[in-house]
Amino acid sequence: MLPYIKIGPLQLGTFGLVVWLALVVSYYVLRAEFRRRRLPSDPANLTLLLGIMGVLGAKLYSALETPRELFAHPFDVLFSRTGFTWHGSVILCIIALIFWARRYRIPVLVLLDACAPATAIGYGIGRIGCLISGDGDYGTPTALPWCMRFPKGLVPTNDCVHPTPVYELLLALLIFWFLWQEGKRAAQLQRPAGTLTGEFLILTGVARFFIEFIRYIEGKSFAFGETFGQGFVDWFNGVFGIQLPWGYPHALDTAQITSLVSILAGATLLAIVLPKFLRGREEHRILEHVALFGEATQPEYTPATAECPHPERWRMYDSMSAEVEVLDFLKQLVITAKPELIVETGTFTALSTIRMAEGLAQNGIGRLITIEFDPKVFAKAKERVEASGVAEWIEMSNTSSLETTIDGQIDLLFSDSALDIREQEVRRFLPQMSPNGLILMHDASSHYKVVREQAMRLEAEGLICVVFLNTPRGLVLAQRRNGRKQ
Repeated sequence: MLPYIKIGPLQLGTFGLVVWLALVVSYYVLRAEFRRRRLPSDPANLTLLLGIMGVLGAKLYSALETPRELFAHPFDVLFSRTGFTWHGSVILCIIALIFWARRYRIPVLVLLDACAPATAIGYGIGRIGCLISGDGDYGTPTALPWCMRFPKGLVPTNDCVHPTPVYELLLALLIFWFLWQEGKRAAQLQRPAGTLTGEFLILTGVARFFIEFIRYIEGKSFAFGETFGQGFVDWFNGVFGIQLPWGYPHALDTAQITSLVSILAGATLLAIVLPKFLRGREEHRILEHVALFGEATQPEYTPATAECPHPERWRMYDSMSAEVEVLDFLKQLVITAKPELIVETGTFTALSTIRMAEGLAQNGIGRLITIEFDPKVFAKAKERVEASGVAEWIEMSNTSSLETTIDGQIDLLFSDSALDIREQEVRRFLPQMSPNGLILMHDASSHYKVVREQAMRLEAEGLICVVFLNTPRGLVLAQRRNGRKQ
């Protein structure tokens, strides 16, 4: 073990050096997460603040674990180079993050989620500092082949013991990898804020709880007596039929109790945010996601179908807007067909609205009427249209497509509202369609079926002629059948 590195008159603690390394790695992870989430904050200053609060919280929590020694020798306890407890870091850092979130007007749960992966990997690297310095944060004696001795550590032992810091590093790396993947999914898809925080609290709590059964810490304080610890092991063996390898613990220590509180807090958080998220409409969830993360394209994730076996070759913005290639197709279709009146049902985020209006602007003729029933969605779409630069070509209606009255002959109908009313929309506007006008119905793949079957029913009745474009979500391109006969 190497508690200190001596360079001339200087004596540097290896634990402090490793903590510095942990902060550097955490900074780069945090910076990547902030960029991925497009958060308006400086990760360097935040990392510095959390580093200071983390060390301070760890020292204060460790000191409070041994209150008798703290009151007897307060200076020695508070300013010693040993004695740092992880849970104290978490508590003080969460408080600091709440104030930071308010300062930069970031939702608290969003900021906590962004910090979770960096915290996990920083904790794991920091544990290597405990291993190198031999600060007494090792395990109980064992005969396992990878056991270690710490004869020259800050808290020396000649026994061959569990290298618990190594265990915690491996667990922390697994937790980091899981949270990083979860963060990626949160940035791409709609996930409720607080999910990563809840998972972090549960996973780190579980890891620390079980590690504590084999950890030796000099002067460890216990929150419950020996009877409780033995009772827990008896219950575990009785329920799962598995003999715990470390035998009966003498008690549950304060770190384990704090771990249980962490697990409970994480589970409670998930129990609050997930049901609330799932109760909301998907359109609203997407709008909230765009507000938090902005808009970015990603590979299409609609399941493969017989007609489109490689959906990942397309790009998407979200789970409801048309594929990027379909949006480009709509613009080029408008430029090519030069319609004078376009009707769109289901404005949503107005991505397709603006693309088609750009086609009208390039043509220099025509108008587009877009219809959106949901007032909240309509308000957001209106903001985007007004900032698009092509608002003069667009008329917006916050009504039901099945009740909206359109004046004039329709040259292009794009039906992209609720799946179950696409057929009704086509039937409603079909009498106003130009004989050579085009009808488009989105989400007509064999995966969705509903729109595909509606289009085939309209064709079977002799109302329209249908062509299915084999995009990931499917696109119907149709015309009035009686128009084709003229």
